[in-house]
Amino acid sequence: CYCLTPTRYLWSGYEEYLRNPPRRLSWIPLYKYISKPFLSYTKYWDKIAAQRPDIIIAISTEVRNRIKKYYERNSEVIYPPGDTKKYEIRDKRYEKMKPSYNLLPTSYYLIVSRLIPYKKVDLAIDACNELGETLVIVGIGSEENKLKSMYKFEKNILFMGFVPDEALVDLYKGAKAFIHPQEEDFGITSVEAQAAGTPVIAFKKGGALDTVIDGKTGIFFESQTKESLINAIKRFDKLKFNKDDLIQNAKGFTKERFKNEFLDLLNRKV
Repeated sequence: CYCLTPTRYLWSGYEEYLRNPPRRLSWIPLYKYISKPFLSYTKYWDKIAAQRPDIIIAISTEVRNRIKKYYERNSEVIYPPGDTKKYEIRDKRYEKMKPSYNLLPTSYYLIVSRLIPYKKVDLAIDACNELGETLVIVGIGSEENKLKSMYKFEKNILFMGFVPDEALVDLYKGAKAFIHPQEEDFGITSVEAQAAGTPVIAFKKGGALDTVIDGKTGIFFESQTKESLINAIKRFDKLKFNKDDLIQNAKGFTKERFKNEFLDLLNRKV
């Protein structure tokens, strides 16, 4: 079993799920109380099902810890593969981008994410607003309209919606830093940013602990608060990063590495 994470809404994201249920269910009166017995029953069977695989492979150290905590199983970590090569292709910042993208300022921070509650995009927006920094947001999701409405008068917050890969490469390359405010199971976007030579400002939890080298390919902030992120951005402004270090770190998450580690595990276990 290649485990992305123990079922989030049953385990690590249980309380968040009760607070923010899917929109299709949120209209149900007393949903939080009605759903608890069903979720408890589902957790019971989820844990039973987790005992069936002969081998469990986790996508990150954080997921390995969750597997041990919730399923009481040992597992090995093999990081997911990233297509890092495509982020090293071009040097021109806006080559092949849509003309409207050329209106971007020369200095901006970047988020690439689904716009859903646990991604904490609003945290990055509030921090950049207070500092007067431009934040470019790539992605769509259930929170898109809400966020656009909340920040529609903020000229430094740019919602790009869906961006095709060839343009995304250049947005990564042109960014001052990539902001990663959420706790992820792994977080491939932070790897993509580093492959493009862009450092990462990440919340110090989850998969980012495996993908970001503090002080070398990015920096961490300790808590998911506006103040903590603001302090991290201020610290970041005083640091310098070597693009070769960033690109080299991203090469540790290639498709070739994934294939080799997977085959090695099969040879050892089967």
